[in-house]
Amino acid sequence: MDPTTARILILDDDADVAFAARMLLRRRHGEVTVLHDPARLPAALAAGGFDVVLLDLNFTPGRTDGAEGLAVLDLLRTQPQPPAVIALTAYADVPLAVEALKRGAGDFITKPWDNARLLAAVDGALARRREAPPAGSILMGESTAMAAVRAMVAGVGPTEANVLVLGENGVGKELVARAIHLASKRAAAPFLAVDMGALPEATFESELFGHRKGSFTDAKADRDGRFQAARGGTLFLDEVGNMPLPAQAKLLAALERREVTPLGADRPQAVDVRIVSATNLDEASLFDPAVFRPDLLFRLNTIVIRVPPLRERRGDIPGLLRHYLAHYEAQYARPARPLAPSAQAALLEWPWPGNVRALRHACERAVILAAGDRYAFADFGLVVPGAAPAPAPVPEDQTLGEVERGAIAAALAQAKGNISEAARRLGLSRAALYRKLEKHGL
Repeated sequence: MDPTTARILILDDDADVAFAARMLLRRRHGEVTVLHDPARLPAALAAGGFDVVLLDLNFTPGRTDGAEGLAVLDLLRTQPQPPAVIALTAYADVPLAVEALKRGAGDFITKPWDNARLLAAVDGALARRREAPPAGSILMGESTAMAAVRAMVAGVGPTEANVLVLGENGVGKELVARAIHLASKRAAAPFLAVDMGALPEATFESELFGHRKGSFTDAKADRDGRFQAARGGTLFLDEVGNMPLPAQAKLLAALERREVTPLGADRPQAVDVRIVSATNLDEASLFDPAVFRPDLLFRLNTIVIRVPPLRERRGDIPGLLRHYLAHYEAQYARPARPLAPSAQAALLEWPWPGNVRALRHACERAVILAAGDRYAFADFGLVVPGAAPAPAPVPEDQTLGEVERGAIAAALAQAKGNISEAARRLGLSRAALYRKLEKHGL
């Protein structure tokens, strides 16, 4: 979905809190619906579904048990197309937050929130919803290579072994991690993903281990880290290869002791999480002690699953094309079109340096920009390296935002995910491109 047209609902009895959240989110996502009474929710759902719901867990003054919010959460999960739910609570209560996650919430935010944290949570929920796999299996592909991955997942899932998932950018490492979680005894508990490479070193411990009020200048309330929030479930540490060595040492200590100490706390807390991690580092770099600590690698790679790049499983490409074209046709209310035979032949031969992620972006672009009665290869915006892309016809009902998003997605695919190169192709600065990536949820 285009984040500028996302359907967001804020369900909170506090008018000031709801107003603040609405004003923050509408700048990025357009109109945001607000309800103060859960009794009005069924009528709102009947009028049209939502992509993301920010759900307060307490509505009656004086109540702090979260029962009212959990009942609403149960109702939302029964919808034909359940929205992503972000639980809101003024009480930094780990058991309540974990219960909300167990019942289907994708994240939780404690009030008062940090604006960047709330925006990131909503963007993440929209991204996960946009990339949702088809019903029945979250690991698409009937190739021998993907069958081997599924067999590994089935074998290791029920165990408590730590798993390291290796693969290039865009191959679907997080989907493999989710499949491991769903195959485990922890499937009913939370699955939380953390991009380790994106965590600033200054806030690394606070984000992972939590903090106590007053432990640093902006610590205005107790906050639980991701280790506590994922209690009983799976913690997915993505891009561990991009962590600086000092941060690796802190993570290693937590894994060795099976406990964390929140900043400002005087005693450690035991943690009960299963660790699945992932990196796009090649194995030569991973085993270089100047890049990655051998003792941390030993803790993470009890089992290693290697996810093959798309060019090594070309038999999966037709099914992936059918899935993503249908997905975006429904999302953008575009007519279903067949692939021209010449287009399918060219797409099967394409090297797909950005893997499944690049294929998904290309399908989205084709659905948005295609003008003919069949998808042509040119609609996918794929160009030979060094060649200029041919301009595509723009449908009359195409919005400027959709055109911009399609152009950015195509540039990213052509640049193999390299932000600097994509910015150069688009004639933007890196900072401007990052802002647009955030705007469009790419």
